[in-house]
Amino acid sequence: MSSHVQSKGRRAAGAAARRSPREVLTSAGRAGFVARGVIYVLVGVLAIRIAFGDGGQEADRQGALQSIAAKPFGTALLWVLVAGFACMTLWRTAQAVIGTDEPGESGSGGSAGSGSGTGKRLMNAGRAVFYGFVCWGTATFAAGGGGSGSSDQKSRDWTRSALDLPAGRWLVGAVGIGLVAAGATIAVRAARRTYMKKLSTAGMGRRTRQAVTVTGTGGGIARGTVFAGAGVFVVVAAVRFDPGRAKGIDDTLRSFTHTAAGPWLLVLVAVGLVLFGCFSFASARWRRV
Repeated sequence: MSSHVQSKGRRAAGAAARRSPREVLTSAGRAGFVARGVIYVLVGVLAIRIAFGDGGQEADRQGALQSIAAKPFGTALLWVLVAGFACMTLWRTAQAVIGTDEPGESGSGGSAGSGSGTGKRLMNAGRAVFYGFVCWGTATFAAGGGGSGSSDQKSRDWTRSALDLPAGRWLVGAVGIGLVAAGATIAVRAARRTYMKKLSTAGMGRRTRQAVTVTGTGGGIARGTVFAGAGVFVVVAAVRFDPGRAKGIDDTLRSFTHTAAGPWLLVLVAVGLVLFGCFSFASARWRRV
């Protein structure tokens, strides 16, 4: 009997060891979504303050980090965010290397073809690189380096450098069109609620599902609007050969106050960004990772 129990214990330990890498990646993904949610909520709050006349801080990731740093234990909280973005980078890298379990993923029993699986791997590789830069920038800020500047300045600097390249105007224009297309895609998918396919909805109650739907739809549309708006300005910079026309997240958000709707359009988009932050928190709990 004792040897039988020991054998079962060894098998259980072996099974736990085999599950360990997947569990680590799952925890990493969930931590990453929490970090993303914090940034979007703070950016949205800063944008709301801008809409009501308090434009002291920039409504972008740099402004969000400055807000955190000003709080008690702010530096410690920044390093927690660094860890979260490192986790997101790890998770996205794993998705790029080994594939995902998302619906339609060819490597996970889905019905999509190899082209679709390759495309998703490439997209996840790009996301991994992006979050790697976010992690590095956050770590630099937390270490007292002051970060790498506002999103507006970085956008103008990149545009200026790109315009100096051979066929630079076409390159900048293509990037702008890509941002517009990405923003439109994000907004349309949010409106169609395709994100629900990635969530474990079976365990949600009715009210929880409704809340997640509101945050996912409203947040995704607002996020897509900001991406598309930034892309339009990049296209204008390419057409006019003027890097000063390019705008980052902060200036893109501020530009909404110059529309016919005035500051209320900015309020609407800003609330949407807060909702997307909340949806990121929901994804940390309910997304299949």
